[in-house]
Amino acid sequence: MPISRAVKEALGNSSWIRRMFEEGTRLKANHGSENVFDFSLGNPDLAPPEEFIQRLRELTADEPGGIHRYMPNAGWPEVRGKIASHLRARTGLDYAGRHVLMTVGAGGGLNVALRALLDPGDEVVILAPYFVEYVFYIANHQGKTVVSETDETFAPDPEDLAAKITDRTRVVIINSPNNPTGRVYTEGELKKVADVLEAKSKEYGRPIYLITDEPYRRIVYTGYECPEVPPFYRNTILITSHSKDLGLAGERIGILAVTPKADDADELIDGFTFTNRTLGFVNAPSLFQLAVADCQDASVDIATYEARRDLLVPHLRGLGFQLEEPGGAFYLFPRSPIPDETLFVKQLMEERILVVPGRGFGRPGYFRISFAIPTDVLERSLPAWKRVAAQYPELQPQS
Repeated sequence: MPISRAVKEALGNSSWIRRMFEEGTRLKANHGSENVFDFSLGNPDLAPPEEFIQRLRELTADEPGGIHRYMPNAGWPEVRGKIASHLRARTGLDYAGRHVLMTVGAGGGLNVALRALLDPGDEVVILAPYFVEYVFYIANHQGKTVVSETDETFAPDPEDLAAKITDRTRVVIINSPNNPTGRVYTEGELKKVADVLEAKSKEYGRPIYLITDEPYRRIVYTGYECPEVPPFYRNTILITSHSKDLGLAGERIGILAVTPKADDADELIDGFTFTNRTLGFVNAPSLFQLAVADCQDASVDIATYEARRDLLVPHLRGLGFQLEEPGGAFYLFPRSPIPDETLFVKQLMEERILVVPGRGFGRPGYFRISFAIPTDVLERSLPAWKRVAAQYPELQPQS
């Protein structure tokens, strides 16, 4: 066997999104791209905001000397200072540049944090449904994944969370706005999570770190608010990226920030800086560090995503699909009309609609729709959704 057993097994477990991508390629070759409705990938399609494009032009036209050379592994000091200033204004906490590490996307930040925090066999609790890569990131660093279930609205269940935390628990990861559901956690829900972690940290005599994974933080819709997590819990590690809010998924630029009041905050940052280097990231991309530092309040056109949500949600509910309205991100997570959602997903393929089964996110019986696709493609898919729904008498139209 040319690859390790662990990687072979991981490839099998992570294959749903890959399979849907391959199926989409086949369908597009056979029927033409314009006749395939690919809702499978969370690949942001909106252009970066003009503020970012202008700042990038300035940096490339009038290049400051030395910006393409090695830098401190945690990132340019002036960039870290600007990010810290923004975090101070957002949270009211006393962030300084030393609390910030620039990372190779949120994925890089998560691996940096887990590598520094986990000893072999330590446990990491994640909330289902979850971003599937969490499982592999944890395994990368010899950790053990423990899954806590959320309720029917995808809110954290504090009793289940408490039951899943043991003396081996080192980290809990939350993700709001959530991939795959679009769920935005409320202040009350975050307070309950924080209360559980405070009690369990006291019980076991060491801090349990809360990683809040926030790449969708700025993609929040009218009527919803995304509370800041660090003020609720002192041992919070904030990780985010500009893949979604600035439309820079391919540039791999992210941020890790340790709450100033965290236990051993300076030691944490030292550890994260070391793992950032030794995992091979070395440092986040220099040019994009400098560009995003001055664009912390900018974002893509969120109204476009909201309009797509507002087109798709009532259409699907009108056909009988049960789904929670997402408060953020660009996903829907409807319940499948039949228990085995993989069979339903195959039926959707007959109409050239591509989605991802919920079991790929730890919640069988559901499926994920990404509406990060051109609006005209979404509009042209509506009759196909109607044809599929007509084959399932168990679907009852909802208001």
